[in-house]
Amino acid sequence: MATANFNMGVCRKGRTAFLPLPAPFPLPKWRGRALMPRLSGDCQGVVSRDTQSRAVVSCCSGVSGRCRRRGAGAMEQCAVLLWGWLLFGCSWGPGLPGVGAAALSAATYELDDAYGLGRQFDGIGAVSGGGATSRLLVNYQEPYRSQILDYLFKPNFGASLHILKVEIGGDGQSTDGTEPSHMHYENDENYFRGYEWWLMKEAKKRNPKIKLIGLPWTFPAWIGKGENWPYDYPDVTAYYIVSWILGAKHYHDLDIDYVGLLRYTLDKHGLQQVRIIASDRLWEPISFVLLLDSELHGVVDAIGAHYPGTKTVPNALLTKKKLWSSEDYSTFNDEVGAGCWARILNQNYVNGNMTSTIAWNLVASYYEELPFGRCGLMTAQEPWSGHYKVEAPIWITAHTTQFTQPGWSYLQVDGHLEGGGSFVALTDGLGNLTIIIETMTYNHSQCIRPPLPHFTVMPQRATFYLKGSFYMVKTLQVWHSRLDFESGSSNLFQQLHPVKVWKGSFSLDLNVDEVYTLTTLKTGQKCGYPEPPPPQPFPSNYKDDFNIRNPPFSEAPNFADQTGVFEYFINASDPGDHVFTLRQVVVQRPITWASDADQTISLIGNFKWLPSSEQFLELCEFDSTAALNSFSYGVNMTVTCDIYIEKQRDGGVFVAGRVDNGGIYVRRTKGVFFWVFSDGTYRVTGDLAGEEILMKGLSGVRDNAWHTLTLNIQGASASGLLNGYPLWENVTVSQPSNGWAAIGTRSFEFAQFDNFHVEAS
Repeated sequence: MATANFNMGVCRKGRTAFLPLPAPFPLPKWRGRALMPRLSGDCQGVVSRDTQSRAVVSCCSGVSGRCRRRGAGAMEQCAVLLWGWLLFGCSWGPGLPGVGAAALSAATYELDDAYGLGRQFDGIGAVSGGGATSRLLVNYQEPYRSQILDYLFKPNFGASLHILKVEIGGDGQSTDGTEPSHMHYENDENYFRGYEWWLMKEAKKRNPKIKLIGLPWTFPAWIGKGENWPYDYPDVTAYYIVSWILGAKHYHDLDIDYVGLLRYTLDKHGLQQVRIIASDRLWEPISFVLLLDSELHGVVDAIGAHYPGTKTVPNALLTKKKLWSSEDYSTFNDEVGAGCWARILNQNYVNGNMTSTIAWNLVASYYEELPFGRCGLMTAQEPWSGHYKVEAPIWITAHTTQFTQPGWSYLQVDGHLEGGGSFVALTDGLGNLTIIIETMTYNHSQCIRPPLPHFTVMPQRATFYLKGSFYMVKTLQVWHSRLDFESGSSNLFQQLHPVKVWKGSFSLDLNVDEVYTLTTLKTGQKCGYPEPPPPQPFPSNYKDDFNIRNPPFSEAPNFADQTGVFEYFINASDPGDHVFTLRQVVVQRPITWASDADQTISLIGNFKWLPSSEQFLELCEFDSTAALNSFSYGVNMTVTCDIYIEKQRDGGVFVAGRVDNGGIYVRRTKGVFFWVFSDGTYRVTGDLAGEEILMKGLSGVRDNAWHTLTLNIQGASASGLLNGYPLWENVTVSQPSNGWAAIGTRSFEFAQFDNFHVEAS
């Protein structure tokens, strides 16, 4: 019998009311079946028609707020209300968000642990790295930085992540920047570079049970001994990764739980507790090899695939190993991104038996115009203002993470809803039960990859029968999210009235683009902080002299390295003004999957340096033509920096403005580049590669001496100063019209920078 919402309790527990209906009165129909009203809210009753054309009202739990009168009066009120529904399609009173009196498909689903459980749940996590995705996070001032970390890691607060996966920095470009290696060179070790150590400690501080995974995306050149491949010398590679694991423990008291490495090497160094995930990229050929190689099969703990599209392969299932989506999501974090995340969190298990899903990336804390901008679970890309945004995927994550823990088990269910969508059910084996339901539609849940086959989701009624040890469950807590793609007013992670379970069953009306969590746990919370400061553009006048003796991090604030690594440096040989500098330290091309540039480069600032309204009005009063040019030809900017070339004969450095690319597209970067070289020449180019030469000549610059470069871009014209004196001028630069400021070197070489200053108008 099909039913529809009737949002009002009308009778007391155990009572049945017979409300006469004229025999010819036609009940609403759906697909040829009589559509009966259903009582929701506290009553959870069902209205049906009996053989005498009477409406039968059966109540299964307490009385709701509007029907507290007892006896015949209450029955009469029920009759009036029921007639109102029948005649006008009305719905009254609070209850679970549903589809009102709309026609519903209906199906039943059993949750039973009597015949055993499904796979063990391994947790939900996110990636910091792959690369440089948390770069700006470390520069936030308190209390905002701690607030962001609480939303990500604190249990029963926000995302409450179970797993943190970090990049083992390898000095190379790995998507949105480079992360420094703990071993730039074979005889070099430093376990305080970068920010991943700090991030892992902050995660552990909030959740001591969080699992830590390390994965290298790139490697320093010395690992490959001249080849762009890190595995020709497995002992060298293993030594490099083991040193990172040992350093994590020795210097930071961090225990790494998973890594991709040979079991023998780990055991030899006393790291028996570290487990192996392979290949952390594709299902094949590792699954096939595991079936053939019993020794390898014995040491691999989990098979990880990236962006599996909720599907696995037969060989992976035959291995009987844990199956993980070890990198997934990678989607803009608006409502569609939230829909993508909700769908794959469930369907990775329902379709692919994957017991862990790990999002790339943890927090979008890098310049938004870099590749995959805002593809994090939340956004924190303005440390200069303190602004951040808790995006919808944070609360979609909470639907699973706040009501499960690694070590719970999935129930053996099909998991597909008949009207489209999916559900999973998990238990701790101690009587607790959590059910997560999603009804994401095709257009509202497409991830960035892989392509999504078309499917249909419709409003539906789902009735769940709890059996086995769950039969005695009487009440389930309810948490609900509804993604709104029209008005943008989504309701995220809202706690609703508990659902009463009557004789082991309950029903739920599901609309499209919703997520429900129903659970025996009462620990869920939607926590928050006061609104952070409003967003502000990068300062139009920004300086850094790098004068810091004991920096908290190895990289200067707000600089985003795209090729090479730029670190704080103490120049002990300089007795003057350049003791504390920023130094480019990578001298060989790293081993990467992406394409590093042939030059090193670090970006900083706004991509679009548009003048403020006050600046524009002031400029209009002074020079209306210049004001119009600021929009017609792009931003006006001046970049000044002291530079020190260390490489003799063919060394070189640059300052740049209007730099338009970075990340995996760094090789195609355009802009205005002012180069000086150790052979005493200079060039002005329109690209990082140096192929578009706009001007060149002699400069008199030599290596191992400090010089000051100034690049001035005004509208469609650029000029350059050396040590405060004009060196070149009147170079036409119409494109690109916007972009970052930047510093860098001609090749992978040592060079130093000091007293950086950028001013835009």
